[in-house]
Amino acid sequence: MRLTSEIFVAALVRRVFSEGGFAAVERRGAEAAGAVFIVARDRAGGLQLFGPAPQTLALEGGGRAFLREAARDEADLAKRLEREARFDPDFWVVEIETESPETYLTLVTDESGTD
Repeated sequence: MRLTSEIFVAALVRRVFSEGGFAAVERRGAEAAGAVFIVARDRAGGLQLFGPAPQTLALEGGGRAFLREAARDEADLAKRLEREARFDPDFWVVEIETESPETYLTLVTDESGTD
């Protein structure tokens, strides 16, 4: 059974804080099934964006998997989230500060060669 988006986000935020990091919910989406996007920032100010993996890459047991998305800077990030808002306004955005987001997320690679 898959955790609701609200529980997944709460657990992620708590885990990051418990390990001495910083996390913030930037946008609250649908409680049960809103898509979750993660913005990971490093101490140097760099950012990475992770979005939900497509169903074809879903994990056994219903866990959440993420794909790295192209977002080189704040402008790219804003454009991507604006596109998502037009498509589905019920998404979440969580920002975490970490040098290694893979510690907190299950990352998968798109089989088409992009990740």
